Amino acid sequence: MTDSISKDSAGRIVDEIDRARAQEYALLTTLLTRSPDAQLLSRLAGLRGDASPIGMAHIALAEAARRTDEERASREFFALFAGLGEGALLPYASHYLAETLYGRPLARLRDTLDGLGIEKTPERKEPEDHAGFLCEIMAGLAGGSIAAPDGADRDFFERHLSPWIKRAFIDLEQAKSADFYASVGALGRTFIDIEAEAFALLV
Repeated sequence: MTDSISKDSAGRIVDEIDRARAQEYALLTTLLTRSPDAQLLSRLAGLRGDASPIGMAHIALAEAARRTDEERASREFFALFAGLGEGALLPYASHYLAETLYGRPLARLRDTLDGLGIEKTPERKEPEDHAGFLCEIMAGLAGGSIAAPDGADRDFFERHLSPWIKRAFIDLEQAKSADFYASVGALGRTFIDIEAEAFALLV
């Protein structure tokens, strides 16, 4: 067993790539569920990248973090996710797939979560089909903190993220009130494309 390979509590192999995937999902979770504070913005400003699509998305996110501050990012987050204005977004599977909230996509997701032994903590008010919550589950599945059989991350992705979440990231990227968060949308869109392509190769 090397430093770059470990096993999770279910005995699955978790390699360096899976840990990197988990970190990407965890970052998206954080940025989709709360506005970044000064400490997080400082860390994001130091992100490095390369010429790959995800590397370029990281570079753009770092540049956006350097352009903003905690107060501006907070106002932007509120306008995008908590406000009632024309540019507000609803990052829920039920909204994108059923044009409602608390719809069948949420019911199907809750069945899957029950099978994984996962339940939402009482202090979390958002429905479980929120994009941030789904990214959090994917982080746990990819990184091994959620015990599940081999292929559970692919199954969860294809059932509950793939049908809609790229569209949500594109909407975020193109939202009129988005500046810093446009780069978050671009990162999410790019990463979801990479995940979809990788899972397709496993067929």
